[in-house]
Amino acid sequence: MTDTSVNIAGVALKNPVMNASGTFSKEYAEHLDISSMGAVVTKGVSISPWDGNKPPRVAETYGGMLNSIGIQNPGIDRFISEELPFWKGFETKIIVNVAGKTVDEYKEAVLRLNETQTDMLELNFSCPNVKEGGIAFGLHAKTIEKATRAIKRVAIKPIIVKLSPNVADIAEMAAAAESGGADALSLINTLIGMRIDANAGRATLANTFGGLSGPAVKPVALRMVYQASRAVKIPVIGMGGIADGDDAAEFIMAGASAVAVGTANFINKRAVADVADGIKSFMTRHAIRDIKGIQDFFKKDAV
Repeated sequence: MTDTSVNIAGVALKNPVMNASGTFSKEYAEHLDISSMGAVVTKGVSISPWDGNKPPRVAETYGGMLNSIGIQNPGIDRFISEELPFWKGFETKIIVNVAGKTVDEYKEAVLRLNETQTDMLELNFSCPNVKEGGIAFGLHAKTIEKATRAIKRVAIKPIIVKLSPNVADIAEMAAAAESGGADALSLINTLIGMRIDANAGRATLANTFGGLSGPAVKPVALRMVYQASRAVKIPVIGMGGIADGDDAAEFIMAGASAVAVGTANFINKRAVADVADGIKSFMTRHAIRDIKGIQDFFKKDAV
């Protein structure tokens, strides 16, 4: 009998699989049982509405996709009144992804979400910090620690810090988030990339640069999850190119306590469910009883 339940910062999940923020919407309820998911992660929400970037905002590339959506969202008031009630209709945990351009904006959004029936909050630190010249919150360890500490002071829900891979030392960033009071980490967010339309002679995305996701980023994501999980004592949620159960098992072996499925959702609307089923199959195949057994299965000293 396999046991796929996990506990992330005191929140019990029936299995370790969730979607990545921004890759899952209400329409997916037509294709899989939302209640069977470990958790649902909402798209990014900010205290006020964000328009997002100009189109074109999405482009295919080898082994994945680029996006520069810009965290378009209707603001927290409409999120609480229109979107949150839908997800509350299912027997799964709800993780709200929070965005902001200043620490005060994050804090204000978190204070509003304290009053809702959500289970955890994920801080998107890839947002531009307008008080620091537009540099993303997640690019400097001191900024991560300071922002996390300030937001944690007002939060009554467990806080997940989502880390950017566009840094020199992911372990340093992970340790900074933990020092600031993060209850868990999630990584990786997208890698910065671009695509050029050679025949048109211009960048494919209107914003020039975008976030690369999909199978192409998986080796980088695995390496960073491995490093981050060994730099902290808090749980790590791994993501980046996961499309099946074996992919998920690799992230768990690398040190993740749970996993998130992102780009695969655009190809297969049942991807989250298929990954969860695939983890069970992997465990049965190797006579593994629980998720920790997958971590123990990893032969760290093999050559």
